Amino acid sequence: MIDGEHYAPVVRDALVDLPYDIVGCVLVGGTEKLRGGEDYGVPLLASLEEAVAELSPDVVLDLSDEPVLGPPARFRLAARALALGIPYEGADFRFDPPRFEAIARPSIAIIGTGKRVGKTAVTGHVAGELARERNVVVVAMGRGGPPEPELVEVRPTVADLLRISRSGMHAASDHLETAALTGVLTIGCRRCGGGLAGAVGTSNVLAGVRLAEELDPDLIVLDGSGAALPPIAADRRILVVGAHQDLAVTTGYLNPYRALLADLIIVTMAESGVAHRELATAMTALARPGVPVVRVVLRPRPLEDVRGRRVAYFGTAPGTQHARIAEHLERT
Repeated sequence: MIDGEHYAPVVRDALVDLPYDIVGCVLVGGTEKLRGGEDYGVPLLASLEEAVAELSPDVVLDLSDEPVLGPPARFRLAARALALGIPYEGADFRFDPPRFEAIARPSIAIIGTGKRVGKTAVTGHVAGELARERNVVVVAMGRGGPPEPELVEVRPTVADLLRISRSGMHAASDHLETAALTGVLTIGCRRCGGGLAGAVGTSNVLAGVRLAEELDPDLIVLDGSGAALPPIAADRRILVVGAHQDLAVTTGYLNPYRALLADLIIVTMAESGVAHRELATAMTALARPGVPVVRVVLRPRPLEDVRGRRVAYFGTAPGTQHARIAEHLERT
């Protein structure tokens, strides 16, 4: 990736001096130092995607600089390279695409742009709806998951969760939440660490998926963790973006990579007074053509009749209006 702010002879010499076999270039902009007809010694391609398709490079090398490409634009280029499965490297950085393991069963991954965006709620909804007509297993990945994949076959009760908590274990792990709220077979896994592109430092998710495959499901639903991606080559991915998040974060850094992976984007927390329409428009521009972007709000719903009972509701999402929701639940 080169720009016209560098004189062509400088770029041409750099292409020779660098320890790479340069097979092509893409001019990303800048014309101040170009006179026309510049020869860089290699073919010039019209776009990153065209260059990757025609030349099959092992790495994309960024020789651009300010002011042609500032940090946001360079992150977007990096995201596009990663979505094509190609590492993206510059003078003092390198991004490698996360590795995704192939599995034998059909799968859907629910991924997010961060924590507290409603990702597990979407996972529960997707799994619950699909389980009406299919044999579904959820594999959930969390920071507090078990050291070995844990299969939850029986829907946990409040008493079960209290017993788990009092034993010193994490009773609010995502797999327990999904199992308790949906009754779908769920396998809990753990992960530690998360890269800018969503790779995990370490996890036992693949072992959890192998356990799920032994159950011979029609479909495996993979629940991500924060902005970390399940390290599985899912057939489809749903990206969950919180409208309460900073727009510069949801649309910047390497979140465009997550948008390019998505087959559906859900903008949650689309409450009045929040710029959810602007976020949806921005995500549409980042995603592949034709990928649907929908906006939703999330509302708590009791799993059993609470009429005549006093209800306490505890939320962790920013801006949760506890009093109003508690009154609504008491009237339900």
